[in-house]
Amino acid sequence: MEEIVEQIELLLEKDSTPQLKKYLNSLNISDVAELIDELPENAPLFIETLSLNRSVNVFRILDFPTQERIIKKLSGDRIAALINELPPDDRTALFSEMHGDTVSALILHLSPEDRKEALSLLGYKEDSVGRLMTPDYIAVKKTWDVNRVLSHIRRYGKNSETIDVIYVVDENGVLLDDIRIREILLVKPETKISDLMDGRLIDLKVTDPQEEAINIFRMNNRVALPVTDDANILLGIVTVDDILWIANEEYTEDIQKIGGTEALDEPYLDINLFRLVRKRVGWLIILFLSEMLTSSAMQYFNDVIAIVVPLTFFIPLIMSSGGNSGSQASTLIIQAMALGEVTLADWWRVMRRELLSGLMLGVILGTIGFFRIVIWSSFSHIYGPHWLLVAFTVGFSLIGIVLWGSLAGSMLPILMKKLKLDPATSSAPFVATLVDVTGLIIYFSVALVVMHDVLQNARALPH
Repeated sequence: MEEIVEQIELLLEKDSTPQLKKYLNSLNISDVAELIDELPENAPLFIETLSLNRSVNVFRILDFPTQERIIKKLSGDRIAALINELPPDDRTALFSEMHGDTVSALILHLSPEDRKEALSLLGYKEDSVGRLMTPDYIAVKKTWDVNRVLSHIRRYGKNSETIDVIYVVDENGVLLDDIRIREILLVKPETKISDLMDGRLIDLKVTDPQEEAINIFRMNNRVALPVTDDANILLGIVTVDDILWIANEEYTEDIQKIGGTEALDEPYLDINLFRLVRKRVGWLIILFLSEMLTSSAMQYFNDVIAIVVPLTFFIPLIMSSGGNSGSQASTLIIQAMALGEVTLADWWRVMRRELLSGLMLGVILGTIGFFRIVIWSSFSHIYGPHWLLVAFTVGFSLIGIVLWGSLAGSMLPILMKKLKLDPATSSAPFVATLVDVTGLIIYFSVALVVMHDVLQNARALPH
């Protein structure tokens, strides 16, 4: 890439548009996209200079903030040509991200037919399959023979999103089946399409959530899937490149939410500083106010702390162990739900597994904590005369807290899903905060039981 950048900078210095055009058109599409990242101030010039077909192919793989910056600086003619040549699904994705007045201005550049199509696609819910589909596909009748199908593909295939899959419809446009092109190419020309149909049809509904479409593509290894309405009429197709793009966006959003922030919707370095703060501050305030409950819990057990001061040494250990186990469980379940491995109906199986795994993890950490205090006490008296009781308190507390953290972390995402909320919002910081507060209550409650006699005797002494 360094060589390409150097060559482009040299051509820009020479101000030689023909040479620049020739060089840009000789590059791979991905190289031009990288070049735009390296020299963003020249991005509009590159899109203007490239041949129209190549500029469209470059533009469609750029992220939205880059697309928006380029659109603002392109000439009117180039904008019109670009918008008209963009595939319908990519055009819809672009319009979906823009402000209404900008979309209204861009739509005027489209032909009446394309304008109607764009408005129709924008009419579907933002996160639905309808927003992803393209109406450019090849449809045939089951009574046709292979010869006629091939002629049809030669005539209309150029405008189709893909010809890897051919769709069979009846006279009313109802989807009957889909056939891969290789099955058509490998049979005799006189073979009827009805003879190639096997009825193993997988389709998406136009109102399906995009997340569901991602899972269906993942499970069925398809390059494209048909989209139908409630009457099973074929409306369009969704291709795997769009699904990969959406899957990447969903993954990015989930990671950001798991980290305890709102989805940024644009690259970190491009987002306005005040918007970045606004996206982060909400959760931070909620978590901060929640963490205040830890001080309330400590105040409630103030007399226990005053009598057995060594208990305070292990508060960070107790809080972090519970938070870590909860964060682990939460992340595992959110990921499993995103992949379709865990559903709401599996809540009892999840709880049962986390009960057992949380108990085992707690016993392991509790045993380590117990022996750590025992070993340290054999060399010094840092934990006082009741060091053995402190060791038992820490050991039993860790078992309870790690078990509780595992249960809370695994059940919260399922509860959020049940309430029709995004499971990713039951993020690791939220789970950690919840377990911090309840962990202290568990810790000091165990201390009250294990060290009951010591506490009673201390309280009975005159002050």
